Amino acid sequence: MKETRNMLMTVFVGALALAALIVTVFETGALEQGTAVGNSQVEFVITVVMELLTLGQIWLALRLFKIRQIRQDLVSRKEFALRKWGVLRLELLDIPLVANVLFYELFMKPTFGYLAIIVLICQPFVYPSLARCEAEVAAENKEAHEEDNNRHSQL
Repeated sequence: MKETRNMLMTVFVGALALAALIVTVFETGALEQGTAVGNSQVEFVITVVMELLTLGQIWLALRLFKIRQIRQDLVSRKEFALRKWGVLRLELLDIPLVANVLFYELFMKPTFGYLAIIVLICQPFVYPSLARCEAEVAAENKEAHEEDNNRHSQL
């Protein structure tokens, strides 16, 4: 489990480091900020697409392990499934994070900065701690048992 957790942690920290590197490169003047400003049609299309993608991917990343088929895969194949689905979940957040940081620096439009901040706020909810990794491959969720018990008691 530690090996899987280390791989997930590498993906988690790697994306944050890449976003920080992009900010550093642009803020130090190595690359010029706002080079894409002026093309309002392209800016509008990218803004709309990134808003929809970012918000949709945040929702999916936070709900991914609640999907029945994925949950069953996590329980039955444990570490292999956690590696597969864990990387997917992290990338669902990391790709919009890096893209929004880059677009913020290119367009200097606060919308992209706010979207990146929203993704950063979501990062602790998918932090790959060892305890979280073990809990996600556990046989059953307490929530699922409680939900089943509530259904049966209502009948």
